Amino acid sequence: MVFDADAAASTVVGLLRPLGSQARAEQEKRYLKSDLEFFGVTVPDLRRAVKGAVKGYPGLDRQAAVAWAVALWREPVFERRVAAVEVLSMAGKQLQAGDLAAVEALIRDARTWALVDPLAGDVAGRIALRDPSSWPRIDAWATDEDFWVRRSALLALLAGIRAGQPDLGRLERYAAMMLAEKEFFIRKAIGWVLRELSKRNPAWVAAWTAAHATVISGVTFREAVRRLPPDEAARLRAVRTGLPAVG
Repeated sequence: MVFDADAAASTVVGLLRPLGSQARAEQEKRYLKSDLEFFGVTVPDLRRAVKGAVKGYPGLDRQAAVAWAVALWREPVFERRVAAVEVLSMAGKQLQAGDLAAVEALIRDARTWALVDPLAGDVAGRIALRDPSSWPRIDAWATDEDFWVRRSALLALLAGIRAGQPDLGRLERYAAMMLAEKEFFIRKAIGWVLRELSKRNPAWVAAWTAAHATVISGVTFREAVRRLPPDEAARLRAVRTGLPAVG
């Protein structure tokens, strides 16, 4: 049977609509400051619905999964787009470097951390962890003019960190290129990656933070030291004492 991506997307929408509430939809729209439509579905309910829909297509291959995600994304509805990310995440082990073109297109269209972050960290990062030929594309993201794409390069490193396979060379290169940026979402992403790394390699994070104490932004610093041993975090805070606020 030929897979019908539009029909599969309609199946998911049919499952999601009854799960939403107007009050939650309005709350989420305000919180995310989004122009998208919202059904008002909770994340656990959405994930259960998508998981159930995916089970209805046993043997789903990577091409079908990407087509399904694209079909879901096509309409400007937040839950449809979150469902698209979930479909890609569930198909994760099948996705390859060549599928990053589709992922990148979604990242460029997302315009919100609520969609960009899982696309970068949960989808792109896991693809790259399995398929190293993905890295040239992600390296290009690190210098892209779109800050959401640059953020995605940083967050793609999270999968390796969480799997105990951190790419410290790339982290150092990406962070060095972006340290001077004023964009909050870049500064936060550098700190987030450092915070995750500090759970496994606090010495590296402490050394990196100390070496960049005079240029690191406030939000990056706070995230970087958040999970460090208290005495090490205190030492690094002392290094910054008396420095002019960076933001």
